Amino acid sequence: MKKAREIIGGLYKIYIFIWFTILLLLFYPFYLMLLLNEKHFNKGFNLLLVHTGILMYLVGIFMQVKNKDYIKKGQAYVITPNHSSYLDILILYQTFTQYFVFMGKKELANVPVFNIFFKKMNIPVNRKSSMSGKRAMERCAEELDKGHSVVIFPEGTISENVPEMLRFKSGAFKLAIEKQIPVLPIVFFTNYKRVEMAGLFSGKASPGISKAIIQEPISTIGMTEEDIAPLRDKVYNIINDELLAYSQK
Repeated sequence: MKKAREIIGGLYKIYIFIWFTILLLLFYPFYLMLLLNEKHFNKGFNLLLVHTGILMYLVGIFMQVKNKDYIKKGQAYVITPNHSSYLDILILYQTFTQYFVFMGKKELANVPVFNIFFKKMNIPVNRKSSMSGKRAMERCAEELDKGHSVVIFPEGTISENVPEMLRFKSGAFKLAIEKQIPVLPIVFFTNYKRVEMAGLFSGKASPGISKAIIQEPISTIGMTEEDIAPLRDKVYNIINDELLAYSQK
């Protein structure tokens, strides 16, 4: 039975990849026009909202997001979701719909066609290079100065034991405190069930509901460098407590 589910899950992953590729190629000429000039980035972002919405519909993933009213229009945030699936970024566009940029591993910037999103808008980082990390954080700071929210996965990568999280890195919280920008934790509960990090015919994969909760923003006004670790741990505990409570339902 398990093997049959994994085979069906693998076919579902292929189905997602086919639609992902078809839609990306269809929209690519528009991205090419919009994402190479900063003055059009907002239009490119709005196209991403439409694009990812269509993709989610076609592959049978539907959003259930709580507490959207916590998001203030025009407020920049350092957004810190848990990272449990390759779908997290796509689903973020259906969770937080104000303009944002995200920091992602540099390998994404090397993928043909897909790399259009990393030419100028989003921020690639080589996690093995401290210099690359420094430059990426400087870019994040520049985006916050422009009033744009920034998404940083504080785990850095996807845990091999999802939904258990990896320890949080401090970079996102250091950035938020330096810029006195609120931190916005987001909890993804079921993304790993939609597409789990595993081989093609192993791990979980199925259509269904993507559940998320937007937590109350945490103000960093008045915080200093001494508050980085406590803030990091506070956000970790907020997300982890939600995940534990959900697993016990």
